[in-house]
Amino acid sequence: MMIPTLTTERLTLRAPRLSDFAAHAAFKASPRAGFVGGISTEAEAWNHLCALIGQWQLRGYGRWMVAETATDRPMGVVGIHHPLDWPEAEIGWTVYADGEGKGYAYEAAKAARSYAYDTLGWSTIASFVNPDNTRSVTLARRMGCRPDGQHMHAVYGPLHIWRHPSPSELAA
Repeated sequence: MMIPTLTTERLTLRAPRLSDFAAHAAFKASPRAGFVGGISTEAEAWNHLCALIGQWQLRGYGRWMVAETATDRPMGVVGIHHPLDWPEAEIGWTVYADGEGKGYAYEAAKAARSYAYDTLGWSTIASFVNPDNTRSVTLARRMGCRPDGQHMHAVYGPLHIWRHPSPSELAA
């Protein structure tokens, strides 16, 4: 399966590359990874990067490496995430330290949502957010999401479900 490439005004959402590993491993080794599984070893970060590619093969959709178009520098991971212990697919976002505060997560998440609706033909999608992750809660609200219950996860604990506007709601 070829992972499609999406472009936005400033970003390229593309398949992960070996050259992205150092930035990804640095993120996974930092406290910033607290809401996405916690601090990881280099080997665990490698397995996670490989899993990003694997979900595309197994499900036909997944998450992209988000890179600045001008520099191709990796800024994070955004896209459609669907682990076995999630009740449904979600749009997930992770931004590396260098990408924080630039609106990259918003820009990339909007592109991922458009892909889910326009390419995959979905009519709904959610995001699962730890209620203590105030930046992600703010982003979900900015994306127009509304609260839609809670998912109790065995590892992550209670996650709030934020339902994205449907394609018809976005068109209105």
